[in-house]
Amino acid sequence: MTGTFISLISIIIGITAANTFGYFKKTYSFGLTGNTLIGVFGSVLLIKSFGRLGFDPWSIMQNESFNVSLFAINCLVSTIGGVLGLIAAKTLYNKLNQ
Repeated sequence: MTGTFISLISIIIGITAANTFGYFKKTYSFGLTGNTLIGVFGSVLLIKSFGRLGFDPWSIMQNESFNVSLFAINCLVSTIGGVLGLIAAKTLYNKLNQ
């Protein structure tokens, strides 16, 4: 795998997490398109913010070897980013529409 492919997997995980959370918690949903966009941006934002701690895609593929534990942390942070992005967007949306 390459770093770009790992980044793409992280974004897909963020999209899936945001859409799944929106499906089960209807109060936080923006529909399929909105949840998808928020999942992308939430996932990328959290990975870019905390990826410097050592679980960014290029650290996972360091020395041409695949580090499974760093990849698992990357997937978890991407999932949390998609869900937190959806919660933050809905909170902001509700604050602006009062």
